[in-house]
Amino acid sequence: MPGRAILSQPEPRLPDGFDNPVFAEPWQAQAFAMTVALHDKGLFSWSEWAEVLSAEVKQPAAASDGHDYYEHWLAALEKLLSARGVAGKGEVDALAAAWERAAHATPHGKPILLENDPGSGR
Repeated sequence: MPGRAILSQPEPRLPDGFDNPVFAEPWQAQAFAMTVALHDKGLFSWSEWAEVLSAEVKQPAAASDGHDYYEHWLAALEKLLSARGVAGKGEVDALAAAWERAAHATPHGKPILLENDPGSGR
């Protein structure tokens, strides 16, 4: 029976050295996904993305061990959003502050919703 042979094979595995998660925090995966989605929508090309990201990770203050890679990723994304007129730095900063306030105002274990921002005036 061919089906039985498939069931008896070991589960597929990633090659050695790929056991660690790609993203250390959920926000890193979200920033990655947003970048892919914005590229798919035509906001920028991969060569433009690579140029902006490369400039960010080569900053003198960048960590030599790369632990701040996704912070540079996010900074590159913000620069492209601003350059394309999608969202300026002030808008991005204001939204980030609103999410931060909402996170602090949300009880533990509950989903963080922007409407929980006590500074929103709602």
